Amino acid sequence: MKGALTRFLKEHDYDIVCLQEAVWSEADDFLGHFVDTVEDLKVASGLEYDARVSNWGIDLMGGKATMEQGNVILSRYPIESVEKKHIAGEYSGKMEFDNKNGAADDQGYYALKVKLVNGLTVLTYHGYWMPDPFGNEETVRCMRETADMIRDEKGPILMCGDLNIIAESPAMRELDFLTDLTVETGTKQTLMNLKFVKDVACDHILISDGIKWSNFEVHKELVSDHAAVSVEIEI
Repeated sequence: MKGALTRFLKEHDYDIVCLQEAVWSEADDFLGHFVDTVEDLKVASGLEYDARVSNWGIDLMGGKATMEQGNVILSRYPIESVEKKHIAGEYSGKMEFDNKNGAADDQGYYALKVKLVNGLTVLTYHGYWMPDPFGNEETVRCMRETADMIRDEKGPILMCGDLNIIAESPAMRELDFLTDLTVETGTKQTLMNLKFVKDVACDHILISDGIKWSNFEVHKELVSDHAAVSVEIEI
């Protein structure tokens, strides 16, 4: 959906943006003809700093370059430290697609954590996917591995992402030390119904105690198959 996300970011003034399925490449000029790349999004948002972890890569231009797809954190504040954690699956820099349904046959699942100079820890994770948004035992294990990255963190914490599960999932109990604003606001749907018709609130923003929040919003602008979700916080 070339241009949709860059337009959205130009129209809003965010200090931190967390992205899943973001794309980048050393052949960025070529890739940018077809999709909004991370560099495009940095320009559109005005956010200078970024951290990235790739879930998979695929050859471009007959093997002359590689496109990476993964989790990205953009920030107005300098990044003090970065941690990338393998959660499940296996990274492939030569991803192949199933001709039957166009889906990747496998990918790595990684969580990305940054510590900003203002003291805020930000974690984003594109959750382990199962057809049932309630998840299973593997979903619980993956979320426990992710939660362990911040469970003992000192200072304010912000976690967000398409976790691929609803609040009632047993896997979400691993995050009960945080406040889930998707739950606090009674949000029932974060999908755009491009592929699903059933209400599923699988996109979550969670915060630690002591963070003040306001203006939680599930945006109606069409930027992807998921809605953009935002909140104002004060630490």
